[in-house]
Amino acid sequence: MAAEHMVDVEVLTPEGEVWSGEARQVSTRTEVGEIGILANHAPVLAALRPTELRLHVSDSETKTYAQAHGWLQVYGNRARLLLEEAIPPEDLDSGTLKEQLSDAEQRLSECEEGSAEHNRAQKDRDRAQAFLSIAGG
Repeated sequence: MAAEHMVDVEVLTPEGEVWSGEARQVSTRTEVGEIGILANHAPVLAALRPTELRLHVSDSETKTYAQAHGWLQVYGNRARLLLEEAIPPEDLDSGTLKEQLSDAEQRLSECEEGSAEHNRAQKDRDRAQAFLSIAGG
């Protein structure tokens, strides 16, 4: 595929670079809904929610990751995703994720709504639910 139809993509976590290269499309989820980034996309800065991140490298190859919360920055035909976590689906453990979901729901029921603890528990619940869905659990 011609370079003018590709987006330069970087997927970064606190541990370092997860993936870097050119992709036809980046598909992810922001706080306000799904977004697909193609070549020459308008500049965007968006908060990201846990979901399955899909990097469409070619017509026949798609890289997928379980994406935690983070940020998407699109500018100058580049997409940079700064994520708390990006885990290949085959590395997810349904049993561990179910425990994390149960723990987050328990904390939610015990915390005062609007508190920092409540907000963290909500984020943890959202992550566990999304990752469980990706893992097929």
